[in-house]
Amino acid sequence: MNKTILITGGAGFIGSHVVRLFVNKYPDYKIVNLDKLTYAGNLENLSDIKETQNYIFEKGDITDTNFIENLFRKYDFDGIIHLAAESHVDRSISDPGAFIQTNIVGTVNLLNAARNFRKDNLEKIRFYHISTDEVYGSLKDIGFFTEQTAYDPRSPYSASKASSDHLVRAYMHTYKLPVVLSNCSNNYGANQFPEKLIPLAINNIKTEKPIPIYGKGENIRDWLFVEDHASAIDLIFHKGKNGETYNIGGNNEWTNIDLIHKLCEIMDRKLGRPQGSSAKLITFVKDRAGHDLRYAIDSSKIQKELGWKPSLQFEEGLEKTVDWYLNNETWLNNIISGKYEQYYEEQYFKR
Repeated sequence: MNKTILITGGAGFIGSHVVRLFVNKYPDYKIVNLDKLTYAGNLENLSDIKETQNYIFEKGDITDTNFIENLFRKYDFDGIIHLAAESHVDRSISDPGAFIQTNIVGTVNLLNAARNFRKDNLEKIRFYHISTDEVYGSLKDIGFFTEQTAYDPRSPYSASKASSDHLVRAYMHTYKLPVVLSNCSNNYGANQFPEKLIPLAINNIKTEKPIPIYGKGENIRDWLFVEDHASAIDLIFHKGKNGETYNIGGNNEWTNIDLIHKLCEIMDRKLGRPQGSSAKLITFVKDRAGHDLRYAIDSSKIQKELGWKPSLQFEEGLEKTVDWYLNNETWLNNIISGKYEQYYEEQYFKR
């Protein structure tokens, strides 16, 4: 094999799309998918490539120092694409400790392993850390997050990701570890765990349950199709400059309430229901603590330097996403366990 690449969190939503892209696009690479298989990790996301010769799955925890050290001894990685993270803001508010462990301690374990096992030849390894636009805080009505925007995290989740970003850069400056980073906007698409807004709404519309919307639904997010994110990750890993950060955005700003109304229209049409039926399910619930008003990404740097741009307009991507969930009911039913149902009720309706 030409290169051996470790992709952490590869059984998760974004990670599975990255693993699939690399396995199919680079048959001369050995792709090692490391995932703990927590509630959000699901090997069904990769059932189509599980027998591919250049793909290997390793179950393990990035916070386990001995396990990570042994993994690096076993495979002698040329590159790390680090996606493994606790990523749901609501869960970080109820259990911040888990986010500190995975997002900070886990990242340090990987950085140490990369540095130690390539210390005599550091230029032969690349550490690519995937982060979020939430580290920048909250925008008002105008302006965009750029790579120079000061960090201002507002939740335990975003604070833990901000910390891991700083640590990655510190290892570059202190130990000369070759690193590259990216910060992305909200992803959507196939295989997303149904606690997130779009798949949650799709499932609730299909099953005619209330669609919970925080506050008045006025919060604004920039939406990025997950396959476009995977293609950006591919470009950054191979062509991004060491030490640089690249913001990845979809240039698709929507308020939560407008997004849900659009989703209701699509679902009514695809389910053969009278227009307006699904919108009646919209239920406003108590706002999330410290809820950021607006995120918006300026992705001009990656577009100019690496030639990347989003392939889909949001409405087209939303149609494709709805189709996937409606055509993969077995996947969705397997995901939604009794434990998730309990969490869902407590999170939105028992506060």
